[in-house]
Amino acid sequence: MEAAKQFNRNKLFFGLGTVGRDMVYSLVSMYLMVFITEAIGVSDRQLLSITAIILGARVFDALNDPFMGIIVDNTRSRWGKYKPWIAFGALASVILTIVLFSDPGLSDSAYILFFGIVYVLWGIAYTTNDISYWSMMPSLSYDQKEREEIGAFARIMANIGLFVVVGAIIPVTALLGNLFGGLRYGYLAFAVITSLVLAAGQSATLFGVTEPPVLGRSQGGATGLREMFRAIFRNDQLLYTGIAMALFMIGYVTTTSFGVHYFKYAYGNEGMYPVFAIVLGISQITALALFPLFSKHFSRARLHAGAMILIVVAYILFFFSPMNMLFIGTAGIMLFSGQAFIQLLMLVYLADTIEYGHWKLGRRNESVTFSIQPFINKIGGAVGSGVLGVTLVVSGINSIPEGGHATAGGITIMKFSMMIIPLVLIVASYLIHRSKYILDKETYERILDELVQREKS
Repeated sequence: MEAAKQFNRNKLFFGLGTVGRDMVYSLVSMYLMVFITEAIGVSDRQLLSITAIILGARVFDALNDPFMGIIVDNTRSRWGKYKPWIAFGALASVILTIVLFSDPGLSDSAYILFFGIVYVLWGIAYTTNDISYWSMMPSLSYDQKEREEIGAFARIMANIGLFVVVGAIIPVTALLGNLFGGLRYGYLAFAVITSLVLAAGQSATLFGVTEPPVLGRSQGGATGLREMFRAIFRNDQLLYTGIAMALFMIGYVTTTSFGVHYFKYAYGNEGMYPVFAIVLGISQITALALFPLFSKHFSRARLHAGAMILIVVAYILFFFSPMNMLFIGTAGIMLFSGQAFIQLLMLVYLADTIEYGHWKLGRRNESVTFSIQPFINKIGGAVGSGVLGVTLVVSGINSIPEGGHATAGGITIMKFSMMIIPLVLIVASYLIHRSKYILDKETYERILDELVQREKS
């Protein structure tokens, strides 16, 4: 009874921590480019320079993720293994997010330099929080179904944060802009609000979650550079899961990055974007809430296949849809419902590779293993931003004057980058995972039993 109570408490306070985190991450990954192009206004040369900085910074930051994983794995403190880094990363992210959405009024070259420095520091701060936060999740339970419960609730809270930003960004920044004297100040005020929500949610996790004892925590000694590479490259299930996750996230983030521009230039009504986003948010959160019910009746493999069918049909419908909300909305609901299932499945697939790596290699590396997730998210965000920036220039959309319209060719280029490229990547992700992943329920339970026996002996 006490164990169930502790599990539910951990699930609640761990999940609450994702709301503000995903609000801030969504604001930066999806709307920083919108802020720069629509609120500040930059030339094509500046936009390409900023796009290159974002791409390079995210790749650099992503490569640092496993090293942050080493630091967390080696942490032993009176406050636990994860919480010191969760707290530090949250505080730094709050400050740097606000600075990132400020306009210091610098010249072209000076602004690019300012942006590059702040963006790199923001990435490091968020990484510190992200790796320590998510690598805590597998330690909260070894049971696959309980992990799915924790993951589902955390993803629901994360998606609430995501779609609050997506649904509110246009009207709220406009309202705040009118209140404070310009759209750039509207974005700054919005950044302050989301940062405060991040601080509140992370406080709930820090003070509400209790870390239970972890199997094999004392085995293997400190993790060094050699052990980091061994933990990643000799864990074949982690590698295949990572490749599949990367392809999926690049496709997913590329599609979402185009949202504002699609509704402004293709659909022709930017005001419909928040409505569309709210509908998609409700559908995605509903899908996550229903996941545990489906999981009781279907294997993970069948759920993954069903979600993929939904996504393929949705992308095809989305690409060929007339500019009618009935067709676009139907495609969006199908697409984001399928993606919700796959995001959660990828999370629990990754969690289960920790026990596999422990079983195969003799040491448990939660943080090094989960450093793959932010690494992938950043690569996905970098590629998505890169595709967006290049597409806006190539299609001529970035050069459209205020109140102007995109050409038919420009819209076609945008739709191809937004829908066809992601579809190819997501299908490739599924095929790789289906052919290489072996950790089904029976295999995982056998591995866990062997680990328990090792611990006893």
